[in-house]
Amino acid sequence: MPLPAPLGYKWTMPVKERVDPSEPVDAREYLAAQPPPHRIDGALERIQALVAESGRHVAVVDDDPTGSQTVHGVPLLTTWGREDLEWALDQPSGTFFVLTNSRSLGPDEAAQLNRDIAERLADIGKPVAVTSRSDSTMRGYFPLETDVLRAGLGVEVDGVVLCPCFIEPGRLTAGDVQWVRQGEQLVPSAQTEFARDRSFGYAHSNLALWVEEKTKGAVPASEVASITLADLREGGPDRVAALLSEMTGARPLVVNATEYSDLECFVLGLLAAEAAGKRFIYRTGPSFVRVRGGISESPPLTPEVLYATRPRQGHGLVVVGSHVDMTTRQLEAARALERVHAIELSVPRLLDDDVRAGELDSVVEEAGRALGGEEVLVYTSRELAPADAGRSALDVGRSVSAALVEVVRRVAAEHPLGFVVAKGGITSSDVGTRGLGVRRAEIAGQMLPGIIPVWRLPEGSDHAGMPYVVFPGNVGDEGTLAQVIEILRGDG
Repeated sequence: MPLPAPLGYKWTMPVKERVDPSEPVDAREYLAAQPPPHRIDGALERIQALVAESGRHVAVVDDDPTGSQTVHGVPLLTTWGREDLEWALDQPSGTFFVLTNSRSLGPDEAAQLNRDIAERLADIGKPVAVTSRSDSTMRGYFPLETDVLRAGLGVEVDGVVLCPCFIEPGRLTAGDVQWVRQGEQLVPSAQTEFARDRSFGYAHSNLALWVEEKTKGAVPASEVASITLADLREGGPDRVAALLSEMTGARPLVVNATEYSDLECFVLGLLAAEAAGKRFIYRTGPSFVRVRGGISESPPLTPEVLYATRPRQGHGLVVVGSHVDMTTRQLEAARALERVHAIELSVPRLLDDDVRAGELDSVVEEAGRALGGEEVLVYTSRELAPADAGRSALDVGRSVSAALVEVVRRVAAEHPLGFVVAKGGITSSDVGTRGLGVRRAEIAGQMLPGIIPVWRLPEGSDHAGMPYVVFPGNVGDEGTLAQVIEILRGDG
C-alpha cells in the first residue's frame, strides 16, 4: 500500500533557518523549548521484529574503531575479503562492523577500500543496508565514502541519511545544528576543537550548510532535506514514513535527534519506508547504529565479565596517541594513579630517522621492566609535529601510530598482558589490527555507559580472551581514563 503524502509539507526550510548559531546556548533552556519527546512503548521490540522480518543485515563500514561504542554482541571485522564478509553475514547478529580506519588514509585509498567492500557485499547477494559510520562531529571523507559505497553496491538510493548525533556524550542535533554538550551549555560543533582537525576540519555547524561546504557547493544547503524534532515528536513514525516516501535522487537528509526516543521514532518510519521499496544509505554517528540494528542497551562491563573467559594475566599496557585537549587532561589524571608507570614517546625523535629506532628500543625496554610490578602507560609527547612540504598531517599521524604499534607488538610478544587500552581513533585501529593481529572479534560491550568499547579477542588468536579497550580521544571527562584503568585492574 502506498504511503500517504503529508498534506502541505514543504521540504525546503525557510532561509532564516539555514544559518549557523553564533554562540553557545543554555542546554536546559534550549532543550526545554523543543516539542516534548514522543516515547513509544515497545519501540525497540518493534524495530527488532521489523529488522528480522526484512532479512536485511546492517553492515557498518566504520572509518575508525570508535563507532561500536553503543553496541554489544556484534561481530567485527578488520579485513574485508569475501570469506570474512560471508562469515559476518552468517553470524546470529543482524548487524556487523567492518573497520576500515579510512580517516588515516588518503582519499584515493579510502575510496578504493570502500569500493571493494561494497562490490563484495553486492557480489555475495544477501540483502544488506549500509551505514557509513563516521565521527559524530562530522569529520571524515564525506561525501566521497557514501558516493563510492552507493556506486559499489550498484543500487539507486533515494536518500543519504545524515544522523551524526551521539546521545551518550551529548552530541545532539536540533534545528539542523550539531551541538556538543560542554557542562551546562550546548556549543555549536564548528566552534569546538573537533572542527579544527588538521585533516578534516569544517566551518559550519548547521548540517545543511555543512553539506554545501563538504560538497564544495555541488549540493546547496537549500537542497538538503530535514526530519525535524517536530516531525518526530508531533507526527511520529507515520509522518517520518510519509516524508521519506518523497525522497528521490540520493538527496541528503538531516535527522534531528536529542534522545533515543527520537531515533526510535525515526527508525520505525525508516523501516516502513524501506519495506515499501525506498532505499537509503546512512552516514551516522554511533547512536543510530544501535537503534537501526534493534540492539538493546547493555550495562557497563565489570571485571567479572571482562575476565570471564580468561583470568587476568600480568599487568596492563595503555598506549595514548590522541592529542586532543581532553586526552591530555585525562592523561595527567591517569599518570597520577598509584602503580602506573608512565613513559613518554618523543614525537620529534620518532620523526627523525637517525634516532627513531633508539627511541623505540628504549621505550620497549623500560615498559618490559615495569610490567613486572605495575601497569604501564606509554604516551606520545604532547607537542604537535608540524606538517611540511614533504610530510602531511596524515603522514605524521601514520608515522606516530606505527611507532605505538611497534611498541605494543614487541611488548606483547615478550610479556603476558592482563589487558590493553589504546586511546585515539587511528591509534586504536592500528594497535588492534597490526599490534595485536586482530582480524575478527566480538564487541563485548562498553566500559562506561554508551562509551569506550571492548573487543573480545577470539579463540585461536595470540591473545584469546584478553580485553582490548578501544578508547576514543574525545570522550569522557578528566578522570575517565584513570577510571577505566582502575576497573580493568579490579580497583573500580
